[in-house]
Amino acid sequence: MTQPQEDPRPDRTPTGPERLWRSVVGELLRDARADRGETLVETARRAGVSPQYLSEMERGRKEASSEMLAAVSGALDLTLRDLTLGVAERIAVGSAAPAGTVAQPAVVRAAYALAA
Repeated sequence: MTQPQEDPRPDRTPTGPERLWRSVVGELLRDARADRGETLVETARRAGVSPQYLSEMERGRKEASSEMLAAVSGALDLTLRDLTLGVAERIAVGSAAPAGTVAQPAVVRAAYALAA
């Protein structure tokens, strides 16, 4: 008789409210812009959006369209794939996965789900 296998998925018990997609996108965009040492004005000009709109995106206040996300990501030399995977990774890190576990399969599944 075979032993029942342990469920390999991490405990999905929420540790608090889930972060909103737009908040994590904004955080990632802000970090990418800061890593490049750019101002809002510089990045916004290249992306073809107003600095105010980019600021609202970065603060998680705007639910940006895919066209806007593509424009800002492109201005930061990121693809939409980079953005999606980065957001999924940040969300996975904030989940209740046990310390030391590799979140990659969950990240990939989440990225595909978000991109669909």
